[in-house]
Amino acid sequence: MKFARPDHISDLDTLPRMPAWVTSARAETLEDVAFLSGAALNHLHLVLERAEMPQALLRERLALRAAEACVAFSGRPERVRELRDAVHLLRPGDLPGPAGEPYLAWRRAAERPLSAKALGRAVPAFEPGQIGTWLDAGEGAPVTRAAMSLEAVLREAPRADVAGLILADAALAQALGWDHLVPLLATCLKRADLRKQGDDLRHACHRAIISSVIEAARQAADLARRAAHLRAVAPKLRAKGAGDAVAMFLTRDAVAPSALPLPDRAARRLCDRLVELGAVRELTGRDTFRLYGV
Repeated sequence: MKFARPDHISDLDTLPRMPAWVTSARAETLEDVAFLSGAALNHLHLVLERAEMPQALLRERLALRAAEACVAFSGRPERVRELRDAVHLLRPGDLPGPAGEPYLAWRRAAERPLSAKALGRAVPAFEPGQIGTWLDAGEGAPVTRAAMSLEAVLREAPRADVAGLILADAALAQALGWDHLVPLLATCLKRADLRKQGDDLRHACHRAIISSVIEAARQAADLARRAAHLRAVAPKLRAKGAGDAVAMFLTRDAVAPSALPLPDRAARRLCDRLVELGAVRELTGRDTFRLYGV
């Protein structure tokens, strides 16, 4: 069944596009990469300001990718599907395991407004005072501050890659005046970059920002279109509690039917209906223990 393309979906075509000179430029010097990363961040700032942008959903998706990168840094084989299972299929009292822990950390860091308390929930192994010191370790431009925070964490806690990258993104968001941490650096830094210092680390962070923002902007545009379609088909849903279920899909990377505010059978039927309408996707490819997302 096909539906007319609503006006608010058409309006998404007006989302600002990343300038081609940012995506195609080959910058080598620190000055050049700093200029390009600043342009990329400015573009992302404009995208995030759009009212139709499902910001919480975008942050969740970026948190998943950041966690995947951190798990890869540790030498573990788990990727996106396994990370989703490790967190979204948890039962009360279960532990997420070594793969699920980084994902939980990134989700906690990104889901609430940026604050020392929110960061403490994400990296509970460190005292709030220590977190604040690391967060304020840098000065100057936003990416420079992020790189200096990352360097400060890893100088004192060399194995704390996840905490270092979370606090680096927190320092970046704080410098940019963003209300929430947006996971960016981890996905495009290499493991060897984490052992760099000074200008070498700043250079790596600028490069990572350029690449990650290009991908984040692409994801943002895709999620905005998908979210608009979900909102458009929501009035067709008759199940009691469907509105609350739609709100969950608009803020979470993945949802298990058992997490929806409906009886089990009704939740599964709702998920099947949303898949039929093209509003959500089944993410696992399994017949049981399924997860769904926009």
